[in-house]
Amino acid sequence: MRFKAGVPAREISRNSNNHGVGTSIHAGPITERGDCMTSIATLGPKGSHAWQAALQFKADAEISLYPQISKVIEAFVRREIDLAAVPVYNTREGEIKEYFHMMENLSRGYWIDNVVLPIHLSLGAPAGHDEIRSIIGTATVLRQCEAYIGERFPNIPMIVVQDLSEHLETHDNSDNYGVIDSEEALKEFGLDIIEREVAPHNRTRFAVLGHTMAASTGYDATAILTAPLMDRVGLLFDILGEFTKRGVNLLDMRTETDIKSQKLQFYFEVEGHIQDTQVGRALKRIESHVIQEPRSMRVLGSFPRVDMRVKHIKNFGFIGTGDLSAWFAKKLENEGYTTLLSGRSSRLRPEDMIPQVDVVVICVPISATPATIELYGPLLRDGQALILLAGEAENTVNTALAHTKQGVEVILVHNLWGPQTTNMKDKNASVVRTARTGSLCSEFESFLYKHGAVISQDAPRQHDLLMGVGQKLPTAISIAMAMSMQENNITPADIGTHSTLTSLYGILAMARVHSQNPRTYAEIMAAHGAGNKVVRDFVKHLRTILDHADAGDIPTLCSIIEQGRGYLSENFLEARMEQALAVDETLGKLILP
Repeated sequence: MRFKAGVPAREISRNSNNHGVGTSIHAGPITERGDCMTSIATLGPKGSHAWQAALQFKADAEISLYPQISKVIEAFVRREIDLAAVPVYNTREGEIKEYFHMMENLSRGYWIDNVVLPIHLSLGAPAGHDEIRSIIGTATVLRQCEAYIGERFPNIPMIVVQDLSEHLETHDNSDNYGVIDSEEALKEFGLDIIEREVAPHNRTRFAVLGHTMAASTGYDATAILTAPLMDRVGLLFDILGEFTKRGVNLLDMRTETDIKSQKLQFYFEVEGHIQDTQVGRALKRIESHVIQEPRSMRVLGSFPRVDMRVKHIKNFGFIGTGDLSAWFAKKLENEGYTTLLSGRSSRLRPEDMIPQVDVVVICVPISATPATIELYGPLLRDGQALILLAGEAENTVNTALAHTKQGVEVILVHNLWGPQTTNMKDKNASVVRTARTGSLCSEFESFLYKHGAVISQDAPRQHDLLMGVGQKLPTAISIAMAMSMQENNITPADIGTHSTLTSLYGILAMARVHSQNPRTYAEIMAAHGAGNKVVRDFVKHLRTILDHADAGDIPTLCSIIEQGRGYLSENFLEARMEQALAVDETLGKLILP
């Protein structure tokens, strides 16, 4: 079926989904998905990619076809139809400019969902035409096929049309012309298919517009458009900072210059629903304190997040039901993954969970990790991945490689933060890759990187030595310091008044160790591996220093300090001193007891 410009042709479509463009920061009413929306407006003709996207979105909808995006929006605003599906982004073309201006001018409605459609463009021609002397297509399609046309038909003219259906109805079929569009549309026009897939790796994202804001699904994104803004130094930097400090990830950002005022305006797409606390706070802060112009930001809508990238993992299964497992599971669920937790006290047993997931994560106390691997590692099948959230690497990795099949991916991740942490931004993570680290493990590593973790790639022994310095040794010193205070009857309340700001660092570390779960630090101390050597070497050198101190051997002590300075290097010392001075400045503002 064809249509004439401005007169929608009605087609019956197929598939499902249904969700909620323009409101102030304080979003309007939100309702759950329903099945009451029955008509969708989109771009024709029948068989076009927009028609296919509408068809894919809702199986039982009645599709109204229009020749231009502006006509689609007019019908939507006048409430002649319930939904609208419009293209907003293409992997070959980038953002679709008409969409940006459409969103700016749309006064009613919300962006409520998305359809990502693989775009299969073909070349067609009237039957019996052997030589193609011109190519006809819409501007969008021809832009997506520039590489193909330039290589295959470098010297023939391209005819850009706005309404392909109307143009072909009046075009002389005796001309040797070719048409590029979807195979379905070409067949509707009665053309023969000359060549398929002329623009590979091509996908278009369609925005679905509705009259009611979509409810939160737990895996959402929010689109925001600013008004044309006045110039201010650092404006974009400050806007992005409000998102960053709250752990709100930016999915997309575009800028456009307003034609009338020549002022800049921004489009942002961020992770999270408008009802999410951190998203709402960021937007209110940006409008009131950064832009400082009331009603300068418009929430176009919140909708289920769409990911144009390929994900290899669908679900994660955790062995271990502690707070850290729950923390990681929640973060992964926010990325659209399904998670299962199993352990000694859970109804779901690890042996029943393992066959259901793509990736198994072992997150148990350090001392229990090797035994857990030995028990459950053999149950993993080829093609799965084993991620070890553990603080000791060499023995843990060797155990995993020995007790899993050759086709199982293996990686160790040591996160240097606890479950009380809000987000991973600027937190350290040590990653120990193995010869069996593959695409699934790399996807988890990308997840850490996306959320701002500072990742170090370590060999197993290197990890354990560094953890000896960074964790085990400070923990040992903190525990011994408290024991020494107790043995000498030193009152904790008097420490602050008899310390320099620098000497207070060790006392702060001692307080941190003793104010948290002792099992955590006991596990760190009891871990095997090269970290123990660091502590033993420290004890050995401490005895040497004390011997020189007891003998009053100041020259030797000075020489030892100078040797240490030379080894640490001036660059290291300068960088650490900058950090120390920043800590001193903060501590100096505190009133110590």
